[in-house]
Amino acid sequence: METSHRRRWRLLVLCASLACAGMAAQAQQGPQSRNAGRNAVPTAKRVDVLQQQVEAQGQQIEQLRSQLAEQAERYKQLQDRLGAQEQPRQEARKPAVRPPGTPVPDGSGTAASAAVAAEAGAQAGERPVQVGVAPAEEAKAPPMAQIFDEPSILTPAGHYVLEPSLQYNYSSNDRVALVGYTVIPAVLIGLIDVREVKRNTFIPTITGRWGITNKAELELKVPYVIRDDQTVSREVFTGTALDNVFSTRGNGIGDVELAMRYQLFSAKENWPYLVGGLRFKTRTGTDPFEVITDCVTRCLGNTTGTGLPLEAATGSGFYSLQPSLTWLFPTDPAVFFGGLSYTYNFGRDNISRQVLNGQREELGDIKPGDVWGFNFGMGLSINEKSSFSVGVELYSVGPTEQNGQTVRGSVRTQLASLLLGYSYRLTDRTNVNVSVGAGLTRDTPDLSLTVRVPMSF
Repeated sequence: METSHRRRWRLLVLCASLACAGMAAQAQQGPQSRNAGRNAVPTAKRVDVLQQQVEAQGQQIEQLRSQLAEQAERYKQLQDRLGAQEQPRQEARKPAVRPPGTPVPDGSGTAASAAVAAEAGAQAGERPVQVGVAPAEEAKAPPMAQIFDEPSILTPAGHYVLEPSLQYNYSSNDRVALVGYTVIPAVLIGLIDVREVKRNTFIPTITGRWGITNKAELELKVPYVIRDDQTVSREVFTGTALDNVFSTRGNGIGDVELAMRYQLFSAKENWPYLVGGLRFKTRTGTDPFEVITDCVTRCLGNTTGTGLPLEAATGSGFYSLQPSLTWLFPTDPAVFFGGLSYTYNFGRDNISRQVLNGQREELGDIKPGDVWGFNFGMGLSINEKSSFSVGVELYSVGPTEQNGQTVRGSVRTQLASLLLGYSYRLTDRTNVNVSVGAGLTRDTPDLSLTVRVPMSF
């Protein structure tokens, strides 16, 4: 009995446990089904909202991509514009003593790139942030003061230089002219005319230079000559103690010159720049043999008249060709320069000069003496806008020949001048150059003053 009773009790407990488990499972499935029914509609709405958000974000991404493309295009335009601006700056930022064709360091690249980045950031709506201090732009070297006719610096390729200038020369010379013939040495028969000649000459000039390449340039020089000569004379042995003044004036186009220069060598460790040149002088000025001379029929051996021209000539009357070699040696802070030249004057045949009464005096064949030239100097920078130069110029002029013979009284003449020059930069393209020359020999003009204003384009 007790055993069956226990079995029944165990069966009852098992049935109760199964019943409780079933009720619990049913109770749990009931809320889940109810919740699933309730959340079916809100989940569909949420998916629609998410899709709308994804589409809006896609539109924003496309807008950001277009803005990024626009900013990239603006940045490229800024870089192109900066490159176009930096190219003339690099060409202008050359040392005054540098012949064209040599590289010049440019220290403005970092600052320029920072400026481009700042401008691009400003257009993109970003706030530019300055980090450190931008390096200072490299100072442009001052132009070297030109004191000689041949410039030491060539014109860059594709550029032009227009140089108006004004030169003033003053010379005073005493001379003794012997008119007569010699009977025995030191015994003269005739007139002794002691003269003092004072000459003032103004030469305004327009010079143009064009850079063919970085090593070659062409030059055209057109002068206009204004001359005023005053001759003071006193005739000896005529019983007079009065001085006579004879004035001669003239103005007009001078002798036009054409020149070409080419850089032969670039500066190395102990080797200077070498520039070769070739200059041709025409005879476009007033011919000295075409102006009327103050003589009746003949001037040679004739005591009638002064023998001086009634009008001052503005040209030499002869063609000439001048090869030259210019050297330039830069050493910080000075620059040494100089040159060597040889001028060959072409002779003329069957020359005659005009005298009074419309008559002409036959002179025959005349060949002016050739000229050797040599100069040297030194330039020194004062500051970033001005420089100073000093130099010496020497010329040796050969005697003149007439009909194959040296003209009597014509000897080799030595000319020497001491020159000082100063240059100041007005703008990046315009300079002012002033030079003063003093004669060191009796035959050299006492004073020479030149003002040049080169303008580059």
